[in-house]
Amino acid sequence: MSIPGIGHVVSREMIAVLRSRQFSQASQAAAFIGLVPRLWESGKMKGRTTLCKNGPGRLRAKLYMAAVVAKQHNPDIKSQYTRLVKAGKTKMQALGAAMRKLAQICFGVLKHQCEYQPQLVNK
Repeated sequence: MSIPGIGHVVSREMIAVLRSRQFSQASQAAAFIGLVPRLWESGKMKGRTTLCKNGPGRLRAKLYMAAVVAKQHNPDIKSQYTRLVKAGKTKMQALGAAMRKLAQICFGVLKHQCEYQPQLVNK
């Protein structure tokens, strides 16, 4: 794949998962993998948000490591990560968002059969 931070192992796993199902949107693929936030609350008690752990755990673990690498080498992920940390999110929440963004980028590259093009606007 042409996505910075995604290597051969993660790309093979993503291709296997995304091609085995017929997802029409990237958000559906991210939800299947388990990269959507879940809010824990009961009555008046408000809990923390965590990642919903649905779907293949091995792929989520590989996407975590890919997100750690991508926050240094991928301009889109790097800008999103720093923006979220500056906004007060924890580093793990920002990494979870980076994982979801990587999954959505992979979905778009596979769906449109084109090279990855960073969307970062230089300021």
